[in-house]
Amino acid sequence: MPPTCYLCPLPKQKIIDLYLHTRDLIRHNDDIHMQRTKVKDLLTGAGEGQDVLLKGWVRTKRGNKYVTFIAVNDGSTINNLQVVANADAFSEEVLKDVTTGAAIAVTGELVASQGKGQAFEVQAKSIEVLGKADPEAYPLQKKAHSLEFLREIAHLRFRTNTFGAVFRVRNAMAFAVHKFFNEKGFVYMHTPIITASDAEGAGEMFKVTTLDLDNPPRTEEGHINFNEDFFGRATNLTVSGQMEGEVAAMAFSDIYTFGPTFRAENSNTTRHLAEFWMIEPEMAFYDLKMNADLAEEFIKYIIRHALEHNREDIEFLAQRLAEEDKAKPQNERQEMTLIEKLELVVNNEFERVTYTEAIDILLNSNHYKKKKFQYDVSWGIDLQSEHERYLVEKHFKKPVIVTDYPKDIKAFYMRLNDDGKTVAAMDILAPGIGEIVGGSQREERMDILVERMKMVGIDPEEMWWFLDTRRFGGCPHAGFGLGFERVVQFVTGMGNIRDVIPFPRTPQNAEF
Repeated sequence: MPPTCYLCPLPKQKIIDLYLHTRDLIRHNDDIHMQRTKVKDLLTGAGEGQDVLLKGWVRTKRGNKYVTFIAVNDGSTINNLQVVANADAFSEEVLKDVTTGAAIAVTGELVASQGKGQAFEVQAKSIEVLGKADPEAYPLQKKAHSLEFLREIAHLRFRTNTFGAVFRVRNAMAFAVHKFFNEKGFVYMHTPIITASDAEGAGEMFKVTTLDLDNPPRTEEGHINFNEDFFGRATNLTVSGQMEGEVAAMAFSDIYTFGPTFRAENSNTTRHLAEFWMIEPEMAFYDLKMNADLAEEFIKYIIRHALEHNREDIEFLAQRLAEEDKAKPQNERQEMTLIEKLELVVNNEFERVTYTEAIDILLNSNHYKKKKFQYDVSWGIDLQSEHERYLVEKHFKKPVIVTDYPKDIKAFYMRLNDDGKTVAAMDILAPGIGEIVGGSQREERMDILVERMKMVGIDPEEMWWFLDTRRFGGCPHAGFGLGFERVVQFVTGMGNIRDVIPFPRTPQNAEF
């Protein structure tokens, strides 16, 4: 029989085993209650000389028979933290599941790094694999992946440096949107996603219905009978929160919306999405100039916020863009770096010209005379991206606000100017992307608004509630819309708008 301990009936080995098990439980309990520190903070040296708890995903693992180096990232920064696992503390059997993509928890001492590339590293004392990643199946390995391939695995692309940087910038800019308007005393208004109106009059909307699509109820004329639908009428996903925003502005003076909008436009381009986010402020007692002033201030504010709070991410994206540019022909390369372009916006007053002046500039340009424009130029056209970019990048070499567009190419709700031909509209054009903001002073005169609605085929009786904002205490007011993905695309330098929204919705694509 095994020897027993003095005054204890249990065998000595049993006591030793119980002691070791209890010690391990205490250590595990300590690890559980140890505060996890994010990689971003550890890289600043927070907790140097102390034991820290780190959790994240393995980016790479390398080493030799003496030591293993593990690069860990938790999404808080573009930079990885190196974990050092000495062979005398960890066997290969323990480390075999520490593979690229695996989720791990590491405790160890944060020390100054002996190698190049990082200031601090963790000398591991314990490593636990929280979630394995089969290296034969995990699609993200230590090699370059095309953006097209990464769109096919959008649920994993956040783990790459590029998309980690893009969506940290997006996060910062979303925060800056709310911060800007909150500081100015605006009321954040949640406008409907389901609507019975078409704010743009474009008709390219997604229908919302609970009717049986295989056998929908029909009227005597053979049309679908939406009276029997959930809402008792035909409804759609919204393309804009503007009209409801105008209603709110007639009570709160200054409001803004920031939410998803939808357009069923069959455009498979790098500039279009079927689902996107819009920022739409509406301000009572504003005219066109005040509207343009606010929009300029707003754009500068959110870009400056991203430059100040996500500098490392933007520098990485700028370097990526520069490398991408090297593969292009000389005449297709960017004239400015990404950061130069962003600083150009925040450090310069935007140029202001009327639409008529812009057309004259284009007609008198060597670009037009040498027939370098793909689309023709004449008064009355809707400016194409190439025209907008010429004004910004070639002529003025800074952002441009174009005002007073022909009424026939703008929405019915824009205020008719005294000339009867143009409306008090404004678009802000930015380098590299063209239009980034569209807005106007709204038509507050009831009779003119009703006439404009009839001209575009909108029944005024269907929009009675909208007209009430003019009927009861109407006043001059204005607003603008900023496509959030457009401005994120501008700040990150990404060439395809599908790469700046987490899960892109485009024609024939609604994965994830």
